[in-house]
Amino acid sequence: MKRLFHIPFIFLVSVLALGLLPSCHSSKKAKEGFYQSQIDRLGGGKKGSLPFDRTASPQRRKIAEEAYTWLGTPYAYAHAEKGVATDCSGMVLMVYEKVTGLKLPRNSAKQAEFCKPIKKKNLQIGDLVFFATGKDPDKISHVGIMVDDYNFIHASASKGVVVSDITQPYYVRTLRAFGTVLDDN
Repeated sequence: MKRLFHIPFIFLVSVLALGLLPSCHSSKKAKEGFYQSQIDRLGGGKKGSLPFDRTASPQRRKIAEEAYTWLGTPYAYAHAEKGVATDCSGMVLMVYEKVTGLKLPRNSAKQAEFCKPIKKKNLQIGDLVFFATGKDPDKISHVGIMVDDYNFIHASASKGVVVSDITQPYYVRTLRAFGTVLDDN
């Protein structure tokens, strides 16, 4: 009797799972619409925002746009493949390589050394933000790409690639530096 119960149950679960598959994938057109809406929202020209639409260089806009296409990519240490898996420095490395052709170092601490240090007041879209999130409060271990005054895109170990607010207490506490690799500052 138990065996008969398992067959319909397994069949039902399989049918439900197959029915959910199409809803887990979005079309390229839908994704592009989402990314564009995020870009439009962040570039809305609010006073004090980082230059995005009107004054950011085309290269900086492309960096932010490319970073948005990584949203939702799961986190995996030492990976760097959009839509498959990435860590923070891998995402930054791939975004910059695709948009600028520059090959950044592979880890966040080396990326910080590679960058020209800048002050928050000089930040622009596409600049990098560095954090010390490990046991050593002075060792840079995380990186993200700024997309406006307060938001940055990064690969969170618990959530994958997301947009986060730099003014959140955790990021304020762990923030160590800002840097740029572009020469238009």
